[in-house]
Amino acid sequence: MKILVAQFNPHVGDLDANAARIIQIVEDGQNQGADLIVFPELALCGYPPEDLLLRPSMKIRVDRALEKIAPAVTSAKVILGFPLEEEDLLYNAAGVFENGALTNIYRKRELPNYRVFDEKRYFSSGNLSCIISVGGIKVGITICEDLWHESPIKDAVEEGAELIVNINASPFQVRKHQQRLDILKKQARRHAIPILYANMVGGQDELVFDGDSMLVDAAGNIGYQAAWFSESCDLLEASLPSDGIKASVAEIPGTLEATYQALVLGVHDYVTKNGFSSVVLGLSGGIDSALTLAIAVDALGADRVRAIMMPFHYTSDLSRNLAAKQAETMGVHYQSIGIEGIFDRFTDALAEEFAAFEPDVTEQNMQARIRGVLLMAISNKEGSLVLTTGNKSEVAVGYSTLYGDMAGGFDVLKDVLKTKVYELANWRNKIAAVIPEQVITRAPSAELAPGQVDQDSLPDYEELDAILEKYIELDMSAASIITQGFAEETVGKVVKLVDRNEYKRRQSAIGPRVSQRAFGRDRRYPITNGWQPGD
Repeated sequence: MKILVAQFNPHVGDLDANAARIIQIVEDGQNQGADLIVFPELALCGYPPEDLLLRPSMKIRVDRALEKIAPAVTSAKVILGFPLEEEDLLYNAAGVFENGALTNIYRKRELPNYRVFDEKRYFSSGNLSCIISVGGIKVGITICEDLWHESPIKDAVEEGAELIVNINASPFQVRKHQQRLDILKKQARRHAIPILYANMVGGQDELVFDGDSMLVDAAGNIGYQAAWFSESCDLLEASLPSDGIKASVAEIPGTLEATYQALVLGVHDYVTKNGFSSVVLGLSGGIDSALTLAIAVDALGADRVRAIMMPFHYTSDLSRNLAAKQAETMGVHYQSIGIEGIFDRFTDALAEEFAAFEPDVTEQNMQARIRGVLLMAISNKEGSLVLTTGNKSEVAVGYSTLYGDMAGGFDVLKDVLKTKVYELANWRNKIAAVIPEQVITRAPSAELAPGQVDQDSLPDYEELDAILEKYIELDMSAASIITQGFAEETVGKVVKLVDRNEYKRRQSAIGPRVSQRAFGRDRRYPITNGWQPGD
């Protein structure tokens, strides 16, 4: 049996364009002699479609697209994910097409409703298996979360399945590949059956789908591994039930490489799918904006990236020189716009209002907000998307200025802790030294006040990030964190900062999710609440 695995990058909501691409893949696969062509979960509408599923015209558009796709299926069988509405219920479905018609439908049985998933908001659960015959081989169909539960695969095997096809829209997070592989091996060995795992690829708002499609034999051995972070249409030759598999096995990227590629794909697809021709960012001479610039250029090309240095009295010559050097190295359009005169106008206008007060953080925030206004003005005038440069550590504790350095459309590092920022910068420089070494080695500073460094206001980043990881990503209590050797005062301060700054995060730009728990759709806390940190 020849199986074409279509690791597909759909555009959420654009059913006509997705259908046209699906038809092209089907025709190419049939020309290659494919017996079975497999597309990811909800490939027709993209994932997650969210409340688009509630639009009255969704069923009309789905039906129209399926009517176009079906006639293209002639010599192969096609498994395609789409939303199915029937009898006033909506299902996450996998349709089987053959001989120009939709002949079978599988309805997803296990609906995830945790972390970034909320499928029970939209879908009803199916309760039946779906077994089809392909070249004399019985194939059982499952969808994503079904793989992580016992009944769907067990029932399919009991009904005679000799191969399980599991179509997915599984987003990337660090160490997700091993989790997938572990469950594939476990289920394959338990039921003595090979399993094909076909995943989506592409960026969708905060989520990044990495692909990572795989096939394991009945003993849990990998016979096929797709490339990560790119579309592919790989043709596999599988001899079943003897489990002989002829297919490519792509190299698995390391953790830093995978994280970097996820950020690159997230930026590329957010910018291009939303119709922006270019991006603009503030380049400060610091590590965060330096890494953001490198990712943006890798995602879009230097000709679509613009960097703006916005110096003030406290901006060091080193920062100016480092920013200019990196911009030149990466070949991006670079400009310096001083903000001293604008700041003076602001303070003059507020002189009477501020007469009874000493200078404080207000004046620091004004600098950041002036920079935000300049970047947003360039965005409005030129149609460029503003990339913000705040990292997860800063976003967590509110070490950022609302309507200032937080102003923009996409925060590339929103889910990257500061210590990981340094690791990613060093990893990128091993490919080519695009980030000046002094940017990496200098003490981090917002340069909003004379001699200012981040550690004036925050714990050392190694300690801060260790606490943040436990509190945010592992959901540990303050008390539990303290028992692991962290100072009670430090933990208390960090936890209070995280909780207090939820209001800022609600108004911040979205960014690509790469950790096991990100801010936004993955971690949701009330802004107004009386909860006190403790147990």
